[in-house]
This record gives sequence, structure tokens and C-alpha cells, in this order.
Amino acid sequence: MIINYLLKLFQWLIDFTEVWSLLIPLFFYKKQPKSFNLVVFYLWMSLFLNILINIIWLVNAFSTSKDFSNGFLYNILSVFRFYLLSTFFISLNQPFLKTLKLLIPIFFTIFFIIDFGFYEDFFDFNNFSSRLLAFEAFCLLFYALQYYLFEIIKESSIKMIGPEFWMITGLGIYTSFNFFLFLMFHEVSIYFSTFTISDIWNFHNISYLIFNIFIAKTFYENRKSAI
Repeated sequence: MIINYLLKLFQWLIDFTEVWSLLIPLFFYKKQPKSFNLVVFYLWMSLFLNILINIIWLVNAFSTSKDFSNGFLYNILSVFRFYLLSTFFISLNQPFLKTLKLLIPIFFTIFFIIDFGFYEDFFDFNNFSSRLLAFEAFCLLFYALQYYLFEIIKESSIKMIGPEFWMITGLGIYTSFNFFLFLMFHEVSIYFSTFTISDIWNFHNISYLIFNIFIAKTFYENRKSAI
């Protein structure tokens, strides 16, 4: 009996990870450098949108009509996340692949216009856009990888790991894991009937928790250095 309750509690925590895990980095959000203002704004925006997403999910869970969809909110969150975090990477002013880093937001915008102008409905009632979330993950993963490459090849006898290293590591874990999940999400949920959408999304939520823990580590290091 106790084990069953603990399992239900654990599943409840996983189901709402997109909300409560954001409170971990937001606990440390004060006294951050100005360069991290975009990251802080991203967290607050994510908290607001994820609360709406989970409210709609709860309404659907207790309703037989299924009149609500939260898919478009994932699309909105994806767009906000990409532009805010890509701007953060550009603001680091690393003189490595600088032109390409400036062009990626343009490529993303072109992709967005073509995809939702001709192929998909941004406000699709039933689904979020797998293409959008996968392409966003791919672009942000590129930013993370180029950050590591610059840190490896830069001419310095002392390898200093800045506070942003932890956040970017968390982002790299999150995007590398979820790129394939986003890309194949709808196909897997349709053709593999032994898995439910909730089962598949559990993996996303766990990686999202890891990402937020790493952001919290970055914020903690920033606050510690400011003292």
C-alpha cells in the first residue's frame, strides 16, 4: 500500500516537473549579472506558460470532452526559448563562428515562416509542432557545442570554467536528448501502442529537471562570486 502511494507521488512529481523544477533556479535568480537577464526572463516566461500547459492538461485529464489543447503553448515556449537563449549565446561575444551564430536566428525565422506558412498550423488543436521543437533543439545544441569548442581551442594556459558552463552543459544534455524525442514524438506515440504519450513525456521531464538544476548551479556560482 505504502509503495503504491510512493509510486503515485513520484509519478505526480514527474508529471508536474515542468512547473516545480523551474522554482529551483528561480530561488537563486536575484543578484545575477546583467548578461543573465535574458535567462532569468526565460525562466519566468517558462513558468507562466508551463503553468498554463499543466492547467489545460489537468482539465483534459478530468474531462471526457477533451475540448482544450496545450500544444500551441509548447510552440510559443519553443520560440521564446530559442530567441532568448540564442541572444544569450551571442551576447557572450566569443570570437568563434561569430557570423554563423548571428545567422542562425535568421535561419530559424525563415524555417518558422515557411513551416507555418505552408505546412503546419501553429495553433494546431491536437499537437505541438515536432518540427519546430526539434529544429529549436538542434540550433541550441549547436550553440552549446560551439561554446565547448571555443573553450577547448582558445589560447589560454589556464582553463577557466565560468558560471555559464553549468547552464550550457544542462542545455546540451536537454537538447541532445530531446532532439530525437521531439523529432519522432508523434510517430512513436502512434505506432508504439505499448507506450502512452505520458510515458514518453516522462523522459523529457526528467531531462528538463536536469537542465534546471544546472541553471541553478550557474545562478548559485554567480551569486557566490558577487559576494
